[in-house]
Amino acid sequence: MKPKTVVGILLLVGFSSVLLFNFGEQVGGYMNFDQAAETGSRAHVVGNWVRESAFSYNRENNVFSFHMTDELGNVREVQYSNPKPPNFEDAEQLVVEGFTKGEIFIAENILVKCPSKYENTSEFEDIPDLTNS
Repeated sequence: MKPKTVVGILLLVGFSSVLLFNFGEQVGGYMNFDQAAETGSRAHVVGNWVRESAFSYNRENNVFSFHMTDELGNVREVQYSNPKPPNFEDAEQLVVEGFTKGEIFIAENILVKCPSKYENTSEFEDIPDLTNS
């Protein structure tokens, strides 16, 4: 093989390795709060806002904080370095992406799942079922 081909292949393999290594660190799996704390890695935690616990926004530090319960019932304070996401109060479910620092979950991203406007409505109840014809 020509030296240029060998160098090209080595550069391609090196670049691909760095890309996969960095991408692998960016993507955390879905965990509950306890698992995220144990592993210390980035995680996605699915849960609900604890409505009985007030949320707050600190303008000086640009930190939105609230309490969230995961799917197993574990409750943690979540801090998000951005203003409150739109439709936060209407959320059916939240997905926070981040890491645990002490007893606080530091969210880098918050996904808000709101009720669907395409849910089953009564306007379609009068349409006959033609699948058994």
